[in-house]
Amino acid sequence: MPARPKSRPARRLFSSLRAGSERNLLDTFRDEKVGGVLLLVATVVALLWANSPWSAAYSHLLGIVIGPASLHLDLTVAQWATDGLLAIFFFVVGLELKREIVEGELRRFSTAVVPAVAAVGGMLVPALVYVAVNLLQDGGSLSGWAVPTATDIAFAVAVLAVAGRRLPITLRVFLLTLAVVDDLLAIVVIAVFYTDSLSLGWLGAALVGVAAFGVAVRRTGWTRSPFVLLPLGLLTWAFMHSSGVHATIAGVLLALTVPALTPGAGGHSVAERLEHRWRPLSAGVAVPLFALCAAGVSLSAESISGAVGDPVAQGVALGLVIGKPLGIVTATWLVARFTRATLAPGLAWWDIVAVGLVGGIGFTVSLLIGELAFGAGSPHTEHLKVAILAGSATAAVVGGAALALRDRYHARTSAPRPEAADPGAPTG
Repeated sequence: MPARPKSRPARRLFSSLRAGSERNLLDTFRDEKVGGVLLLVATVVALLWANSPWSAAYSHLLGIVIGPASLHLDLTVAQWATDGLLAIFFFVVGLELKREIVEGELRRFSTAVVPAVAAVGGMLVPALVYVAVNLLQDGGSLSGWAVPTATDIAFAVAVLAVAGRRLPITLRVFLLTLAVVDDLLAIVVIAVFYTDSLSLGWLGAALVGVAAFGVAVRRTGWTRSPFVLLPLGLLTWAFMHSSGVHATIAGVLLALTVPALTPGAGGHSVAERLEHRWRPLSAGVAVPLFALCAAGVSLSAESISGAVGDPVAQGVALGLVIGKPLGIVTATWLVARFTRATLAPGLAWWDIVAVGLVGGIGFTVSLLIGELAFGAGSPHTEHLKVAILAGSATAAVVGGAALALRDRYHARTSAPRPEAADPGAPTG
C-alpha cells in the first residue's frame, strides 16, 4: 500500500525567534527603559510647570521664535520640538524597522504577518471608535481620528520591563515589533492625511538628499564620519520641512537607506551601529524634551470638565483604552483563525490581551498627531492632551497589572521559552 502522506505540523504563533530580533530587543530594552523614566519625569515637570504660578513663563518659552525666516525655519521652540526632536526619534524607529525587515521578524511573511496585522488592527479599531463617538454627538470633529492609533515605544518598554520580566521573549518581541510597525503606519498617516500644502520642488530636493545620504552611508570611510552624514541629514530635513510634508518623515526615509545586513559572526551592521549611537540621544534627550514642550496642559476643573464633555477627547480616551487592545487581540485571533494556527506551548490568549492593553499607551506620537490635527491654540488640542494623558495612564496601569498577573503565572509554572517548550506544557 502507498504510504500515507505526512500531515503538516500545526503552525504555532510566537513559537520561534530570529537571532536578529533578539539583538533588536536587547538594544531597545537597554536604552528605552531609561528613556521611559525620563519621559515620565519630563511629563510630570511639564504638568507641574503649566499648572504653577509660573505657567506664563512656560507659555512664553514655547512661543519664542528661533531660526532664519529666509529658509522657512523661523519656528517656535514648541515647533522645533515637534518637527526637529521627533525627527531624531523617527530616525531611530526607521533604523529599528530596517533591522527587523532585513534580519528580524519582518523578514519573512510567516513571522511578519502577526505583528503587522496586529498593528493594522490596533490602528483601525481605535480610529473606528473615535469616529463612532464623534458621529454620534454634536460638536465632534473627525480630524483627530488618527490620534488614538499609535503606541508609545518608550512607555510600553518601561511597563514591559517592570511588569513582564518573565514573559516569553517572543511575546516581548511581538509587542516591540508591533509598536515599530505602528509608528511606521502613523508616519504614513501623517504624510498622507496631515499635509496641507505640497511644494514639489522642495520635496524633490529632499528625495535627492535621501539618495545622497544612502550613497554616503554605504561608503566605508564615511559611515563613521558625522561631518558627512550629519550635514546631509540636516539638509534633507530642512528640504522636507520646506516641502510641506511633516519634517519627521525625513528621519524615517534616511534610516531606510542604511544597510542592515550583519557582515559576519560577531559583527555589527551599519544600521545597528547608527542605532547604538542615536538611540540614547532619542530616548534620553529628544523624546523627553518633546514631552516637556507638548505635555504641559492646564488641569483645572474647567479644562478637565471641558475634556470630559468634548467628543474629540472622549473618542481619543476610549480609542486608546478600549479600541487599541480590542484591535490588537482581534487581529491576532483572526490570523490564528484563518491560518489554523495555535499559540505556542506555555502561552495563552490572556498574554495577548495583556500585551494589547499595554499597546493602548499612545503618548508621543498621539501628541504629535493631535497638534497636527487641530493646531496650537485650539480647545480640542488642550482637551486632546488631557485625554491622551488619562488614556495612556489608564492603559499603563491596567496593562501593567495584567502583565504582572501573567508574569506571575509564567514564574509559577516555570514555562520555558516557546522555542524550546515541551509540547505537553500547560497553555494557561
